[in-house]
Amino acid sequence: MLYVIGDLHLSIRGGKEMDCFGGAWAGYVEKIRNGFASLDEDDTVVLCGDTSWGMNLPSALPDFLFLETLPGHKILLKGNHDYFWETAAKQTRVFRENGLAKLSLLHNNAHAFANAAICGTRGWFLDQDEGTDGKIFKRELIRLRASLEKGRAMTGGELIVFLHYPPIYETFRCEEMLEMFREFGVRRCYYGHLHGPGRARAVEGTVDGVLYKLVSADHVGFRPVPVPVLGLV
Repeated sequence: MLYVIGDLHLSIRGGKEMDCFGGAWAGYVEKIRNGFASLDEDDTVVLCGDTSWGMNLPSALPDFLFLETLPGHKILLKGNHDYFWETAAKQTRVFRENGLAKLSLLHNNAHAFANAAICGTRGWFLDQDEGTDGKIFKRELIRLRASLEKGRAMTGGELIVFLHYPPIYETFRCEEMLEMFREFGVRRCYYGHLHGPGRARAVEGTVDGVLYKLVSADHVGFRPVPVPVLGLV
C-alpha cells in the first residue's frame, strides 16, 4: 500500500518540539508512532516535507533514526523548514552510512509504485521568504518537470504528484504548475505546509480535474493517509 503524510516536524534530539503548541501537537511523537503502527513493512509512505527541525544532517540524524523504526519505506521530499537538506548524493550517503535502509528521497527523480509513479518536489507558495527574483520558483518548475518526465518514462500508469506547498490556496494559483499538471495528465496532488487556521482555507477536492488533498500531520490526525493505486487492494 502507498500512504502519504506531511509536516512531522520531528525534534527527537530536543530543542524545537511541537508539543509547546499544545492542542493536537501535545504528545505528537507518540501520535506519529501510533499512526504508523497499522502499516506493514512492505508499505511505502511519502513524507511531504518539514520532516525534521534539524539544522544540518548530523542534528537531523536522530529524527531519521526514529523514522527507520517505523514500519514501511519512507520517501522524503523537501519542505521549507527542512534546513538539514543537502545534495541528494550527500543525504543518501548519510542514510547508507547509518544503516537507514528504509529512507530515500524524492528530489529531481521519481519512484515507481505498482503501475503508478511517485512524482514531486517542494513547490512554491505566496508566503515564501526566499527572495522575489523568481530563481527558486523556476528551479522548482524544473524539478517538477524532471520528476514527471522520469515518472512517465518508467510507467504507462498514473503520475501522482506530492508537494510540500499547495499549488492552489484561496485565490493563489501556481499557474505554471497547474499547466504542467494538464500537460502530464496529473489527476491527484497531495500537499502539506498548512497548519492552524490556514487549514480551513485549504483547497481540497477536485478542481479542474485534479483531486487535491492536504496531508499535514495535524490535519490528518498524525496517521498516514492511504493513496489508492489502480490494481492494488
